Amino acid sequence: EWGRRIEAEYRSAAITQHLTLWLIQMGASPDLIDDGLRIVKDELAHARLSHRVHARAGGGALPALRRETLGLKGGDEPLEMAVARAGVEVFCLGETVAVPLFKVLREGCTVPVARRALDRILRDEVRHRDFGWTLLRYLLELPCAPAVRQLVERELHAMFARLRRSYMPPGGAKRATISDDDRVW
Repeated sequence: EWGRRIEAEYRSAAITQHLTLWLIQMGASPDLIDDGLRIVKDELAHARLSHRVHARAGGGALPALRRETLGLKGGDEPLEMAVARAGVEVFCLGETVAVPLFKVLREGCTVPVARRALDRILRDEVRHRDFGWTLLRYLLELPCAPAVRQLVERELHAMFARLRRSYMPPGGAKRATISDDDRVW
């Protein structure tokens, strides 16, 4: 699990960096931009902590990062819509789900290096979740607010479906059981 966590944290850092670039390009508030940059640093720290746990747990070699997953895709739509889509899916939904997930993982964790990593990750995930909701409120104050609402209403169901698949891919329920020995990590 810690090996997958390293990749997920790098992916989160890259996606957040890309989103923060878009915020700069659209002239968003400096506070939002600063919050985005802080999250990038958090995610990189989480990757380092996860790597430390992976190594201490005797984890093996890690696969190469899939570079095509390390960014956001913009289309022909206005930048504000791409920001809204990424902000809602990654932060409002993804980070909101991550908070209770990491809380549960942390409850069974007794190995000190892993517990410290989960303590830090959980503390930061709360702020990351809040960033998403702050970003959405910001977008809903702009002239594009009606289009943002339409986008969220139109795509929310698909966003939830992707989130569900990311946590439980097909056949994942059979592999979801974690042994007591692994749970302490």
